[in-house]
Amino acid sequence: MFYLQLRNELWKLFGKKRTYIGFGAFVLVQTLMLCMFKFTNWQRDYERLLTNNGYVPTEYISALTVAVVMLMPQVILLMPLYASLVGGDLVAKDYEDGTLRMILSRPISRLRLLFVKWMAGLVFALALVVCLGVTALGFASLFFPWQAMFVFVPGQAFSVLPAGEGLVHFACAHFFLGGINAFTVVSIAFMFSCFNMKPAAATILSLSFLFISFVMQQIPFFDRFDNWFVTHHFRCWLLVLQDPIPWPQVMGSEAILLAICGTAFVIGGMVFQLRDIKS
Repeated sequence: MFYLQLRNELWKLFGKKRTYIGFGAFVLVQTLMLCMFKFTNWQRDYERLLTNNGYVPTEYISALTVAVVMLMPQVILLMPLYASLVGGDLVAKDYEDGTLRMILSRPISRLRLLFVKWMAGLVFALALVVCLGVTALGFASLFFPWQAMFVFVPGQAFSVLPAGEGLVHFACAHFFLGGINAFTVVSIAFMFSCFNMKPAAATILSLSFLFISFVMQQIPFFDRFDNWFVTHHFRCWLLVLQDPIPWPQVMGSEAILLAICGTAFVIGGMVFQLRDIKS
């Protein structure tokens, strides 16, 4: 029965046109960024960075390097937006459409219903990030050779990896990015969706929560409280691109993000249990 219920939720989720907005936006933005990197000074600036660090640019301007460069702004700006958009719809949209009472008339507990919707959000988060990574690497492969990977993020990551090892790190980074980071955003939006509010309000509240966390993290006074900000732990996917990978730090951040996901589900479930759906 759980499989059938999950399949039904996925059928509803991927049957909505707005679910595919994120996928289309990623393809469009990556196409534009790839053209900008190829035909503007962006590539020359990156070649200068490699030269200043003692590397030959022709050996490291590769499909993997360019894919990582294209991913970073999208992960920061676009991924939370589209994950929140779907997460805010998971419960609130059924209430807005008037179908929630009909769903609850079936012999299924509210907690079971919420858990199935939450798992559907996990599947969407994984699909969204897999699409992001595959399209970035696929588009970059059209213009750049398959060579070693160079990763440079000030204060976060600096590594040079052979092509095979770089691909493994790239895939692992997407596991953490899709399996945890995107699901955390979906879970926060899902929590607000369980309240008595419109889907748009749930999306805006989740984005506001992330924006406030990001802004406060940038204030020098709050440097000592970095571990308290969810956006600080979102950066752990960049640590997976390092060599060697600092696993204790990565797993610590992932454990905190998983705890946030669980807490969001518990809070959302408690609020939903107390709601009067008939009114």
